[in-house]
Amino acid sequence: MITNESEAQAWLAARPEYDATARERIETLIAMLVEENKVQNLVSAASLDQVWQRHIVDSAQLLAHVPRETSGVWLDLGTGAGFPGLAVAALRPDLEVVMVESRARRIDWLDRARIAMGLDRAQVVGSRLELVESRDVSVVSARAFAPLDKLLALSARFSTSETIWVLPKGRSAQQELDDLRKWRHMFHVEQSLTDPQAGIIVGTLTDGKDRTR
Repeated sequence: MITNESEAQAWLAARPEYDATARERIETLIAMLVEENKVQNLVSAASLDQVWQRHIVDSAQLLAHVPRETSGVWLDLGTGAGFPGLAVAALRPDLEVVMVESRARRIDWLDRARIAMGLDRAQVVGSRLELVESRDVSVVSARAFAPLDKLLALSARFSTSETIWVLPKGRSAQQELDDLRKWRHMFHVEQSLTDPQAGIIVGTLTDGKDRTR
């Protein structure tokens, strides 16, 4: 379990995706986040004292559940302050990271941060999720976006039987999975590395487009 900023940075430094260029991108993101948070409430002010643990590594740990050979599109729903979308894109610039966000000020922030970090393959879709055109993606992530059943109802159309879902869910992870009905899936809960009370729902929806039973 990661309990402080030093441990968070050490964990990240050991990741194969983390090199000098990735570190520069992450440091740019943190500096911009601190300044932007004075203008709009992107994250809680108190969490900035633990930004590596609470936001950077909390996002980056999702990569541990996605095979390194995964290519294609990583779809991040309700990206908000940029987590996990911007953090993932900083570490995996080879992926097309698509961040969906409907709030105008957050859209502007995400675009400015993406450009400053040199993330040429990342893009921001400024729209409500319901209006985003369907496409098959390789990975779906969502941090505090919606309850699991609603999230699947809104976004299963982006998924094939090979799409990997990585969904940070806090302390509600196991309960949301236990309560899930009418979906064929191979989901399970992984322990978060950054919060002893938090879980991450990981897995796939089975049978491709034929998902309900």
